[in-house]
Amino acid sequence: MGPFVDPPGSIAYFACMAIRDILVLPDPRLRLTSAPVEAVDDTVRRLIDDMFETMYDAPGIGLAAIQVGEPRRIVTIDPARKGEEKRPLVLINPEVVWSSEEKRCHEEGCLSIPDYYETVERPDRVRVRFLDRTGAPQEQEFSGILSTCIQHEIDHLNGGLFIDYISRLKRERVMKKFTKQARRAAE
Repeated sequence: MGPFVDPPGSIAYFACMAIRDILVLPDPRLRLTSAPVEAVDDTVRRLIDDMFETMYDAPGIGLAAIQVGEPRRIVTIDPARKGEEKRPLVLINPEVVWSSEEKRCHEEGCLSIPDYYETVERPDRVRVRFLDRTGAPQEQEFSGILSTCIQHEIDHLNGGLFIDYISRLKRERVMKKFTKQARRAAE
């Protein structure tokens, strides 16, 4: 386990969580820019707990607060596969302060765009400045799947989606499909 992961004993805070609804495309709130967290308090930590429970239930490896309707700069991530020990990571007010010139292609999906996947090219490594669950400032370099996931989630905080990186034609098809599904669900 790297130093960026919450210590093993911190999993106890998951006991009183609630699963929240995940916003799905074309919900316009997904395009909002999230506000910085001013203070890491019990309200923020409860939101983080809910986000982890929601993310694990979905299941997914990353979730931005805006995806559960909270326009705050909070991200939860856990790259552990099914059957592996959980490795929860919380980034509050994350900011990429450096990214590598080397790129990496990875197939991405999103809990807000269910069952749709596309290959996206992003920097292979990033250095991120953030606050942890206690509010302590951190700066950490990430690579591989963590780098991809963090960049994907930070995009959410800025009103972006991974489909912004694909061709206009593919993006329009996805939007049309999800708009049609939302219309049918509303009827």
